[in-house]
Amino acid sequence: MTIVASTLIREEEKVRIAAAVRSAEEKTSGEIVPYVVPHSDHYEEAEWRAGFLTGLCALVGLTMVRTFSTAWVPLDVPEIGALTLLAGGAGMLVVRFLPGMKRLFAGKHLIDRRVAQRASEAFISEEVFKTRDRTGILIFVSVLERRVLVVGDSGINAKIEKDDWREVVRRVVDGLKAGKPGDGLVDGIALCGTLLERHGVARRADDRDELTDEIRESKE
Repeated sequence: MTIVASTLIREEEKVRIAAAVRSAEEKTSGEIVPYVVPHSDHYEEAEWRAGFLTGLCALVGLTMVRTFSTAWVPLDVPEIGALTLLAGGAGMLVVRFLPGMKRLFAGKHLIDRRVAQRASEAFISEEVFKTRDRTGILIFVSVLERRVLVVGDSGINAKIEKDDWREVVRRVVDGLKAGKPGDGLVDGIALCGTLLERHGVARRADDRDELTDEIRESKE
């Protein structure tokens, strides 16, 4: 099941998110860019893994039934082969259409790698680096994986450690899990502004809004 970002974030929530960005940026020279994608990859590997595993289990089970069952079971090699293929195909379909199963068979390491890659691409494509003092911050949300990454430019990373973003990430992820992504993003953005102010990413007198406040979205 593909979740489209534009249907995940309602129009009224987009207005609240943009307002949260403006409010957070009043305290700091940081430029916050929220970005939402439905998924960071299609994870074909997960489908093949599920298909192989379910097919293998079916093959072993059917072979044991044919070999050890005392009851008459009309299972010859062609029937076992066909049922094995059907089981494998069913396993692939389950993973394709159930996000939880796709996350399970994709595995943490693959998901982490693909989300990090997609976040890096978003940082470049959305030109988060394009600020005077390199103070852009990308809040990257990948819905299928329930992953959130905060990626700061060099001016931010010089003052804020990666671990400092954990609570921001937690708030956005909690919103995703609760089915309230807008609330999660608003909370996370507000905390992001507080962190920037606390760590001395000070607002200058001549600061201007260098990156738009609206949430950025991708349908793929």
